[in-house]
Amino acid sequence: MVRLDDAVPARLKTHGTTFEVLVDPDGALALKRGDSVNLEDILAVEDVFENASRGDRSPEEDLQKAFGTTDPLSIAPVIIKKGEISLTADQRKRFLENKRRQVIEVIPRNAINPHTKTPHPPGRIDQAMTEARVNIDPTKSTDELVKIVMKAIRPLIPIRFEEVEVAVKVPPEYAPKAYGEISAFGRLTRESWQNNGAWIGVVQIPAGMQTEFYDLVNRLTKGEAETKLLKH
Repeated sequence: MVRLDDAVPARLKTHGTTFEVLVDPDGALALKRGDSVNLEDILAVEDVFENASRGDRSPEEDLQKAFGTTDPLSIAPVIIKKGEISLTADQRKRFLENKRRQVIEVIPRNAINPHTKTPHPPGRIDQAMTEARVNIDPTKSTDELVKIVMKAIRPLIPIRFEEVEVAVKVPPEYAPKAYGEISAFGRLTRESWQNNGAWIGVVQIPAGMQTEFYDLVNRLTKGEAETKLLKH
């Protein structure tokens, strides 16, 4: 569940009554877009209110009349999808800042400067977004915003999405435990188990996440694994 301090009301007026639920704004907007969302993760409390700010719960007879049920988990999606997500000016500002920060974190992890073959620092992405006058649309997902931002900043800085393939050989004493985390980091394209119990795999990862990948491999194998960059 989302914390009460981070929740905002989703509000629907129907059958002459106002109904509200307290939600995570990002998750609620995702649900409105039709994305798959775990409802319990985006609700602050499993209650329906006449006025959430005062803590006034909706009478059961009003819920039954408007929704045909008194179950908050059945009613909440209807309120979110058909109603409005209410943000104060401060909440909207904080929400937009968080969305912008998410975009700035995602791009260096997945894109590189093709001239240097390294990611741009987050500060450079932030600066390019400001120069390009990128507006963050709160109704769009982070993935959608990343595409919009990449298109806007390409004329300003050399940048592109790129993936690399890294071969990893894990010694037998670490292979059983390390195999799962290493293969799950990216897309496992090839693998083989050696007669001595060692594991060899080829993992495709975003070029900007190479440092994190090598750190993971070293942590899991105490620096004893072998790695080789195959495709750059």
